[in-house]
Amino acid sequence: MKHVLNLMLFLVITSVINAQVKNVVPEGTSPNEHNIVGAEYPRVGEDGRTYFRVYAPDAQKVEISFRGEMEKGEDGFWTLVSEGPEVIGFHYYQIIIDGVSAADPNGKPFFGMGKWVSGIEIPEEGGDYYQPKKGVPSGSVSDSWYFSEIRDEWRRSLVYLPAEYDKNPNKKYPVLYLQHGMGENETSWANQGKMNFIMDNLIAEGKATPMIVVMDNGNIESFQPKHGEDPNEARMRFGADFSSILLTEIIPNIESRYRVLTDRENRAMAGLSWGGLQTFNITFNNLDKFSYIGGFSGAGGINTDQLDTAYNGALKDAKAFNEKVHVLFLGIGSEENPERTKNLSENLSKAGINNIYYESPGTAHEFLTWRRCLNEFVPLLFK
Repeated sequence: MKHVLNLMLFLVITSVINAQVKNVVPEGTSPNEHNIVGAEYPRVGEDGRTYFRVYAPDAQKVEISFRGEMEKGEDGFWTLVSEGPEVIGFHYYQIIIDGVSAADPNGKPFFGMGKWVSGIEIPEEGGDYYQPKKGVPSGSVSDSWYFSEIRDEWRRSLVYLPAEYDKNPNKKYPVLYLQHGMGENETSWANQGKMNFIMDNLIAEGKATPMIVVMDNGNIESFQPKHGEDPNEARMRFGADFSSILLTEIIPNIESRYRVLTDRENRAMAGLSWGGLQTFNITFNNLDKFSYIGGFSGAGGINTDQLDTAYNGALKDAKAFNEKVHVLFLGIGSEENPERTKNLSENLSKAGINNIYYESPGTAHEFLTWRRCLNEFVPLLFK
């Protein structure tokens, strides 16, 4: 019986391989950069169109999320070609087989949308700022585990160290605390955001001060109100405990394990989307601890008609605020209703509060916007 099963398995694998070999890949296309080694699909065309191919001979219906239903061939493979070019940048997707969603087995996993999913990259012309480059020293991203008394659990920070860190044993570095958005986790900036390559390139080009970057879980992986709970009240508590975790557990852990400068002049914080809201809530209420602030498509807002009372009066005295906060950066994509952030920037300026507004051209609420924001924000730090 065992020999029969092995033979059947061999025949199935052989048929799949033969079907793949017979498939002629579309001219002018390349494998998605996030495919596992050896996987030909999905593919991206030079014109930005995407090509998907999934083997599911017994399925009745197969779809690619956000793109539509696939067409089944006689060989058991399902295919889909996008009608037109997709927007440049990084995009999540899943395979949906007979109503069941799953990550693509041909792709590397990314945590986004509150689950482990797949990603496809439409190359950006001139996007080498977030790619590794020959001759550019590579920094490292590693885990730093600590026990949280607040949540009664083990947690980890992902910590970026610049390439020069081990070569300068007596040097201390400033720190940027960098937060992800809703439905993501501490891995998202390093995986989807490619922050380490952005940092490596900026530092190598002399555009950025060598620094340590800390990425932790903001407790906003999945928004799930309790049974019968008011959704608005659920939003109020969503990730709210991260402030105390950062201030009383993460920062002390980092400062005890790494060579870092521990004064407010050498501490920055930035976040994307809901992480931007967390950044505002933490930094504006603790200006004695942070001097650089960045919001990338931030979910948070500031009522500029009530600056005297916002964040316990942190913005009441514009001169005092400007002396404390060396950079207040407000970034957003041009395709995600940028007016809200642009108006905030303009109203803050009218109130005498210095800030920098950046609008990413042609991008929406997506990681290309946030890569660009990080690339613009980091050179402003610790000067």
